[in-house]
Amino acid sequence: MSGPIYRNEPKNKTNGLGLKTMRNEPVAIVTGGGSGVGSASAQRLCELGWQVVICGRRTEPLLALSSAFQNIHSIQADISIPEDVNRLFADTVNLYGRVDLLFNNAGRGTAPVPIDELPVEDWLATVAVNLTGSWLCSRAAFTQMKSQSPAGGRIINNGSVSAHTPRPMSSPYTATKHAMTGLTKALALEGRDHHIAVGQIDIGNAATPLTEAMAHGALQPSGETSPEALMDVQHVAEAIGYMASLPLDSNVLNMTIMANSMPFVGRG
Repeated sequence: MSGPIYRNEPKNKTNGLGLKTMRNEPVAIVTGGGSGVGSASAQRLCELGWQVVICGRRTEPLLALSSAFQNIHSIQADISIPEDVNRLFADTVNLYGRVDLLFNNAGRGTAPVPIDELPVEDWLATVAVNLTGSWLCSRAAFTQMKSQSPAGGRIINNGSVSAHTPRPMSSPYTATKHAMTGLTKALALEGRDHHIAVGQIDIGNAATPLTEAMAHGALQPSGETSPEALMDVQHVAEAIGYMASLPLDSNVLNMTIMANSMPFVGRG
């Protein structure tokens, strides 16, 4: 397996932001990078020689991570807001000169309640982040990757195993993750002529602060609540590292990584 592609011409000039100097390592943007899968993936990319820009809405976890790693820079941004996405990509390019990888990781869910009890605002907020936000970031990535020299790059979408099979009372999250699969396929097709590879990773029960409650009990299709197995989030980060390290003439269109004993295969 080949490692990250290092650029031939180093960019040593400073930038107008007064931040870090531009280098010739490959450059990644990780949305929702302050915690969980995003944080673990950003750290793994750092280990593999990438410069990484993480973004999110909460500044505290972003700053905690970026201050601990020289090759991680944080930018506060809400990916559901077009102006924030434009600023995220503009600042990244001003900082490092290009974008080689976008990991569309940011996402949110809703409380497990029946559809007729779920506020419309929760549906709109979930679609805004999970689907519209990923589309906005992908749009910005295509614009940059098509115009930079050398052209091209890679987009990895976080689909979740809910892109295949829903959990009970999860219509907003499930709908957006099924839509992510369609977005991935459409962009993989569109990216072919521009050296842009687009793939999807579907993650099941990675151990993060957001999923730790599953070890004690998660709602099942039967209506019962029972514990579910979790896997080390580092395994997800290693999978992201593998997908990111492929040359652009190869692509993992879809990968499922999951806790082996979780009730996914045969769910319901």
